[in-house]
Amino acid sequence: MRMLASNLDHFYAVIPAGGVGSRLWPLSRAGRPKFLRDVTGTGRTLLRATWERLVPLTGAERMMVVTGEAHEAEVREQLPELEDHNVVLESEGRDSTAAIGLAAAILERRHPGAVIGSFAADHLISADTRFRRAVREAVRAADEGLIVTIGIQPIMPSTAFGYIRAGEPFEILGAPSARQVDEFVEKPSAATARRYLASGEYLWNAGMFISKASRLLDELAENAPELAAGITEIADAWDTDARAETVARVWPSLEKIAIDYTVAEPAAKKEGLAVIPGFFGWDDVGDFGAVMRVHQAAAACEDDVSVIGDPGRVVATGASGLVVSETDRVVAVAGIKNVVVVDTEDALLVTNRQNAQKVKEIVGLLKESEHPEVL
Repeated sequence: MRMLASNLDHFYAVIPAGGVGSRLWPLSRAGRPKFLRDVTGTGRTLLRATWERLVPLTGAERMMVVTGEAHEAEVREQLPELEDHNVVLESEGRDSTAAIGLAAAILERRHPGAVIGSFAADHLISADTRFRRAVREAVRAADEGLIVTIGIQPIMPSTAFGYIRAGEPFEILGAPSARQVDEFVEKPSAATARRYLASGEYLWNAGMFISKASRLLDELAENAPELAAGITEIADAWDTDARAETVARVWPSLEKIAIDYTVAEPAAKKEGLAVIPGFFGWDDVGDFGAVMRVHQAAAACEDDVSVIGDPGRVVATGASGLVVSETDRVVAVAGIKNVVVVDTEDALLVTNRQNAQKVKEIVGLLKESEHPEVL
């Protein structure tokens, strides 16, 4: 099929920069969550890497960031090119529907006919050229009235990610890879994940959504009318003197719900959701097992201890895993495989790769403990 070049002049990138990243505690905290940190040792925070990946598609003037008021100063410091009117501040987190829906509503009022793409601030992506090629296809498919997601070609039977079952191809000039989404699937068992991988029909759900802003808002209005009405009221007041009063009154009342449930899954049931397979490296860096995997892949070795921080303060023998060192203490590890040690000024975490997901349970216990200040 002949390719049609995508015109991206009407494409706007939205970066929702929220969440605590509780499985990466104590490295990621409420006051400085993982998207503001360099958790991969590249010298760039995840937020900055996301910006640099997207800005060639849009230019700085068509980049919008939705983040919490508490993170405004550091977001602006890390993204000095971000224009003031493209910063959307949340007084409190209301999940992805409210964040992305409000961004869509603001942009539709400013730029009728805009296509928006939502890309998390805290994911790791390699092969940026392939990523941008997939986004261009997604924009073309969105121009045809579809809501589009980019699914990641799985490289292993992971139980840490949700999956998308891809169906028949769409015939869209300029988006030859677009396929119908038949089903969203929650995180599977190991046996089911192996079956998904073998079938070739399933992709990892990376939570990337591309759509005409108006199309997304219509879907939201149909499936969550009260939430859509609140977003509409805020967006109508956003670029006026009534913004502060309206946000203070309406935003806290908005339902907390993920956009998967209000937009993506309902659209899939009506055969209105497309998926573009993404043939690039992707990881949500959701726990220390993922951080370890990233570092070991970069070093092409699974038998050593990777260090984030000063490697001169880490001593290891007969060990493998990950050490995060943020203090002046020496950390010594002997005879332990797949260990995770995170040493910070006020908290120390010790676990292993197999139990990395359980760090979230520790965070829950700390909330009820005598030391919630470490969160």
